[in-house]
Amino acid sequence: MKAIWNGTVIAESDDTVVVEGNHYFPQASIRPEYFADSDNRSVCHWKGTANYFHLEVGGQRNPNAAWTYRTPSAQAADIAGHVAFWRGVEVVPS
Repeated sequence: MKAIWNGTVIAESDDTVVVEGNHYFPQASIRPEYFADSDNRSVCHWKGTANYFHLEVGGQRNPNAAWTYRTPSAQAADIAGHVAFWRGVEVVPS
């Protein structure tokens, strides 16, 4: 799978984990030069607390468009160390 925003591949992996329709990419598969930490957080009743990233590509910013569960619940252990996307990020087959 590939995650694409603003015409640029920001993550690519053949080993994503799908949860609730979202592809979670291994942290090692993202291109860190396009990610900036965000102070935004949210809480899922079964996965835990999500930490967000802004995407920055080609001089444009997509705020809070990626997230990760750094310490997910035991029920969501498969997505530890993975990143998912929304807000206009296309996730397509490689």
